[in-house]
Amino acid sequence: MTERPAATGATGLVFREATAVDVQAVVDLVESAYRGDASRAGWTTEADLLDGRRTDARGIGEIVADPASVLLLAVAADGGPEVLLGCCELRAVGESAYFGTFAVRPAVQGRGTGRALLAHADAVAVSRFGARALEMTVIAQRADLIGYYLRAGFAPTGERRPFPYGDARFGVPRRDDLEFVVLRRPTGSA
Repeated sequence: MTERPAATGATGLVFREATAVDVQAVVDLVESAYRGDASRAGWTTEADLLDGRRTDARGIGEIVADPASVLLLAVAADGGPEVLLGCCELRAVGESAYFGTFAVRPAVQGRGTGRALLAHADAVAVSRFGARALEMTVIAQRADLIGYYLRAGFAPTGERRPFPYGDARFGVPRRDDLEFVVLRRPTGSA
């Protein structure tokens, strides 16, 4: 796992691939960005839409172990103990790469970490999978998050997917109208 400095304007970041020893730190990061009261410190919280967990060690471990996936980490490169600031998953899906499990520590949201990680993920999707596009799903009711992705070059495909009600691995819905929209952008759009 070779560490590479950020190729974008974000300073102080190093990117690397997650290993099995990173699983719990990634779970903690994702939970802090999306669920519970702690997630309200950032703007990506889903606490008003979903209770329960967003992920677990089993799910993150499966991503890390899957040869068709890679879990990328953005860590602070200040010479001190490693601090996990962001993560994202890439999974080969035909000519595209699925982009998911995207989380940035709430205390550093809005400072370019997410954009730098997305740009790095875009380059990895091309070099590792030959991906021609990144594709993702976002809860349709998350207009602010969808707006972020639109500004980052994603566009709605028109496809909608049902929310997996009854599957606690995705959380416990607080409303009955949740669904996903599919967004896509050509690679090289960063």
